[in-house]
Amino acid sequence: MLNISGINEGFVLDHIQAGMSLRIYYDLKLDEMDCQVAIIKNARSSKMGKKDIIKVECPIEALDLDILGFIDHDITVNVIKGEKIVEKKVLTLPKQVTNVIKCKNPRCITSVEQELDQIFVLTDEEKEVYRCKYCEEKYRNPNRRK
Repeated sequence: MLNISGINEGFVLDHIQAGMSLRIYYDLKLDEMDCQVAIIKNARSSKMGKKDIIKVECPIEALDLDILGFIDHDITVNVIKGEKIVEKKVLTLPKQVTNVIKCKNPRCITSVEQELDQIFVLTDEEKEVYRCKYCEEKYRNPNRRK
């Protein structure tokens, strides 16, 4: 039996598509934070078949909901305080993401000016298409569940 202790203050990311937890771990920069993290991969789920779960003990302000919404806006974010769920956050597709996607256009100014932020703007919510703010290069999120 797998036993992971409860957390006093932090968050639990649930209903993560199986196999995506490590990407989320690095995209949220949890590897750079001094906090406790538990990653559960391929947990049984009646709703999804298999899912990943991430438990993090740190202030909720450290969580970038825009990155999570971009990766998968169906993830459940449970906010924990005093070892109890006090809030469930609903994720949405962010209108803009910064430094999550890299522009693949070799002529884009971000390819030349390395210190410029990589900014992508949501242009088609239904198809989840983002375009580079500087050159209009198109990007479709390949990791989203369909």
